[in-house]
Amino acid sequence: MQVYDAECPWGPDDDFFLTVVGETPTARVLDLGCGTGRLTIALAAAGHAVTGVDPAHASLAAARQKPGADRVTWIEGTSAVLPSDAYDVALMTSHVAQIFATHAQWAATLADLRRALAPGGRLVFDSRDPADRRWERWNPVDSRRRIVLPDGRKVEAWTEVTAIAAGDVGFEHHYVFPDGEELHSSATLRFRTERDLRDSLRVAGFYVEHVFGGWGREPVGAGDGELLVIARRPVTSE
Repeated sequence: MQVYDAECPWGPDDDFFLTVVGETPTARVLDLGCGTGRLTIALAAAGHAVTGVDPAHASLAAARQKPGADRVTWIEGTSAVLPSDAYDVALMTSHVAQIFATHAQWAATLADLRRALAPGGRLVFDSRDPADRRWERWNPVDSRRRIVLPDGRKVEAWTEVTAIAAGDVGFEHHYVFPDGEELHSSATLRFRTERDLRDSLRVAGFYVEHVFGGWGREPVGAGDGELLVIARRPVTSE
């Protein structure tokens, strides 16, 4: 968890989500896939009633140790455990939406989120735009980086693609510590187009208010290679 937090400090993505949530003062906020709680705790500090949900025990354990963590309700689990009509805003940040690689996984997650949101509640998430072809930069040369841990140790890291098939990209992170220890972390992400996202949200019972291409709310294709989605559960049944 030290490596993750050191590699992923506060950034423009956090500013974006914090600002969007702030459009609903003192909101009841769900952070699905909250990880180690960087944004989750900041949302609570901003005056929101925040619930952080993640299936990873180690991530939640790290989150609970951070200053301000006592203001957050932490739940170990998936979207299936969410209560109904309980939140004004639901977030999936750090490209968590792409982890749901199959159509069935994504559809089930959206159904759970629609149920968990109160009528009129918003769903906000990020997904990498496949037109940006970000995975082409996931190689040992372009992705190589040095991560400085809190104790001053330096970790050499890089990412490489392991498989590409029909919108799915498998990859592996490599971390080499000063003592020679090497850790690996692998996953598969689904790269959905804007049309794919809009269609899946419509089928799940949301309507899309905005899709931006960057953290400064640029148009799709003119920003940071992102698809930043703000959708809403209708106030009345449709």
